Amino acid sequence: MALKKVVVGIDIGGTNTVFGFVDREGNIIAEDRINTSRYDKADAYVAALYDKIMSVFRKIESEAEIIGFGIGAPMGNINKGTIEYSANLPWKGIIPLADLFNRYTSLPVVVTNDGNAAAVGEMIYGGAKGMKNFVVITLGTGLGSGFVVNGRLVYGHDGFAGELGHTSVRLDASNRECGCGKKGCLETYVSATGLKRNFLKIMADSNQPSELRKLSFEELDAELIHKEARKGDCLAKEAFEYTGMILGVKLADVVAHTNPEAIFLFGGLAKAKELIFEPAKKSMEENLLSIYRGKVKLLPSELSTQNAAVLGASSLIWSIKES
Repeated sequence: MALKKVVVGIDIGGTNTVFGFVDREGNIIAEDRINTSRYDKADAYVAALYDKIMSVFRKIESEAEIIGFGIGAPMGNINKGTIEYSANLPWKGIIPLADLFNRYTSLPVVVTNDGNAAAVGEMIYGGAKGMKNFVVITLGTGLGSGFVVNGRLVYGHDGFAGELGHTSVRLDASNRECGCGKKGCLETYVSATGLKRNFLKIMADSNQPSELRKLSFEELDAELIHKEARKGDCLAKEAFEYTGMILGVKLADVVAHTNPEAIFLFGGLAKAKELIFEPAKKSMEENLLSIYRGKVKLLPSELSTQNAAVLGASSLIWSIKES
């Protein structure tokens, strides 16, 4: 019996790296993860990741054949196979990720921005099937984005187009510091970590009671804020309103630049559903030019039960094989 051909799709996040063995139909046959933040050296990280991938593969190697590795990563450059100056990863500077992987394999290795990978996944396997113009926003540790215009991903002159998370938001005199070195980046306000920072600022300026006041800075996270907002915590709900408002303002800019049919929200923060969608949609519509109002859909990813970035990263290899 012929072996099923699979691609290893890899989604590198600031906290965890998730990978899966994906067939041509988008089925994830097996998957696992490692903790990204444990490794302060990129070569040690790649060695550990490859070892983990192979340990999982041994369980399915009687039925599957790996044909390549597709990788989505913050600040991934498809032209060079590198990660360059990522704000949310432990390794700084330019990381030759494809070259590091090629120490262990002669199979194709393709690297791209994590937001672009998620966009490809949505286009091939999710809610953007048949769409030619759409945007995917990934709301995780940071904020990633992928832009599809006329059916093609926008990479720009040297592979870095579409970094919405590092466009500027000017909301106060101090302007929050970002891991990229700039101040006032969108992802410092709109992301899992941004929500936490918003909540802490709102809590500091208020005397209202909240169960979350009992927690230390290290204990508090976006998931707990979401949980308390569901219970009716006023400060937690206000943090979501504020986060959604800022997101909506920037989405209005996105619409003006690319005129998409839809914008998809993907990632942990998007799981808060109406808590983030409703204020974001309201703010977006309020800030749109009249010719765009009521035309752009704001939608959850239809790959919420799977990993869009893993699927999207895997499709990079399929596109090579089928071209």
